[in-house]
Amino acid sequence: MNSHSLRSALLFAAGRPMTTSSFARAVAVPRSSRAFYATGRRQKLKWMGRAAVLTGAVGLGYVAYILREDREYSHNGVELDPRPSPLALHPERGGTKNLPVVSHQLDEHAVEQDKPKLVIIGSGWGAVALLKSLDKSKYNVTVVSENNYFLFTPLLPSATVGTLELRSLLEPVRKIVSRISGHFLEGRAVDVDIGNKLVEVQQVDGEGENFYIPYDHLVVAVGSTSIKHGVQGLEHTYQLKSVVDARNIRKKIYQNLERACLPTTTPEERKRLLSMVVIGGGPTGAEVAAEINDMIQEDLPKWFPKSLKEDVKVTIIQSRDHILNTYDSEISNYAEQRFAREKINVITNARVERIEADKVVYRSKLSADPDHPEIHEVPQGFCLWATGIDMTPFARQLSEQIGSQTHQRVLQTDQYLRLNGVEQGSIFALGDCASIQNPHLKDRIIHIFENADTDHDGFLDMDEFRAVVRRLSRRHPLCKEHLNYVFEHFDEFDQDHNGKLDVDELRAMLNYVDKKMTHLPATAQVASQQGVYIASYLNNLPLQGNDTSKTDDVVGAFNYRHLGSLAYIGNAAVGEFNVPGSNSGVKMLGGLWALYLWRSVYWSEQVSLRTRLNLSIDWTRLMLAGRDLSSI
Repeated sequence: MNSHSLRSALLFAAGRPMTTSSFARAVAVPRSSRAFYATGRRQKLKWMGRAAVLTGAVGLGYVAYILREDREYSHNGVELDPRPSPLALHPERGGTKNLPVVSHQLDEHAVEQDKPKLVIIGSGWGAVALLKSLDKSKYNVTVVSENNYFLFTPLLPSATVGTLELRSLLEPVRKIVSRISGHFLEGRAVDVDIGNKLVEVQQVDGEGENFYIPYDHLVVAVGSTSIKHGVQGLEHTYQLKSVVDARNIRKKIYQNLERACLPTTTPEERKRLLSMVVIGGGPTGAEVAAEINDMIQEDLPKWFPKSLKEDVKVTIIQSRDHILNTYDSEISNYAEQRFAREKINVITNARVERIEADKVVYRSKLSADPDHPEIHEVPQGFCLWATGIDMTPFARQLSEQIGSQTHQRVLQTDQYLRLNGVEQGSIFALGDCASIQNPHLKDRIIHIFENADTDHDGFLDMDEFRAVVRRLSRRHPLCKEHLNYVFEHFDEFDQDHNGKLDVDELRAMLNYVDKKMTHLPATAQVASQQGVYIASYLNNLPLQGNDTSKTDDVVGAFNYRHLGSLAYIGNAAVGEFNVPGSNSGVKMLGGLWALYLWRSVYWSEQVSLRTRLNLSIDWTRLMLAGRDLSSI
């Protein structure tokens, strides 16, 4: 119906003549309604403007916060004397090996010479966390590392197939050290003259003469290497610990893909080249397998012959019952189910016997006849070894020199992260290279019992036992969870049910706690918290007159707080997060939101604005153009 017909119908229905003007008045929106709608639009625009201003203010505030944290973008250091000390140019000799002693640095200011000398060996998570939290006015800091960069290791698997560029994971150590007006020397620590407090350092290339660096406090943060488990043929595998490892893995994978495309490659050789084997089902192994599979599903069909996809096979060999076995069982099961859908072959309860140039030989732990286990073979064109940790040569040499160090894989420390067997507590150790020694509470049962039995009746009542739990929890925070458990289950250990504990009952209780004590996981989260703790300890030490006993009381023992764990499993992520006051925590099982949460967490953990920008660019490039498939 057109406008003329509508007007005629209205005239007819009204039963009276209606002019054009009266018709317009009849169908027009009342003025009050027009005012209401206009006011609504203005209110909406006003709130949109406020939201835009608020968003901009939050964004600018966050950028300002990042820039404030990234102090290398502004010069706050002391103006250096352009003329270095003669001892910096021609160091004197000393120590047991009569080597040059670097008592003065080329970039050292006169005001630093009177400060205690703090030497940090390593440039990983623990060392960087320490540097970020240390009071620069209290120490003359020197960092010694084979690498002049900090590597963001949690995202290293993404660099093995070109998802991320390696430059996006690196931050120059000199920029980080400059925040506390410290010094950096690129070199390899090879020995420690504990008696004279000297660290022996050699050039990374092994050339030139070794030299000593004096210290008042030494922090060992040298990381770890992969454990071998006595398996033959590890020369045919790759590890993932460094930038060089990631670059070599990427080169090997793409070279295999290119060789598989050659017309002279036989079908059997092609299948071998495209068989990717990952030994170890922890976070590193699972994430590398997921990254390889993502590349196969998303990039390989676009740029390589489509027939190749049918021959590619990714296999994970795990010695435990499940992959990601340190996570909740629900997370492990979800990851295994997702890998099964993605055609990633997960082999559990398997022990690798040997690795050859073209295959991996393993035996099943579930064989019906243990004396004659089932032996299986998997062809391999690429094999990653990602199982457990072991000492670096420097950590092993230090352990053997001290003598009282009995652990075969890590350096043992006390609850204050001081290296056991070293007088005066001048050496700290943290991160993957160290572990807090089990306190063995049962061995001190008589001392603990006598101090707790305040009424000297030969028994501990509930109040006395509560005081014991509080005191031991403060002194040994890593035992706190297990001590709380035995307190809540007091009746189970009170065998005669008299409401009190005698010496034997307390011994059984402490024996339970000792058995439940485990080593902290070798993760970036643990190393970071330990670095912050040592910085706090060193910051407080001068305030207590360099009295370690007083500092121990003020700072307290190291207490690890597990915030959660994350793992990438292929365009999705899984994780678990601890909630304060809750024993269950929160689980994260896949989904697009989990992927972006995983990215957001690691983006926020970057140490500089530069790496944050690089990560953002890499993830945007991945979405728009895919991975870089060059084998460089």
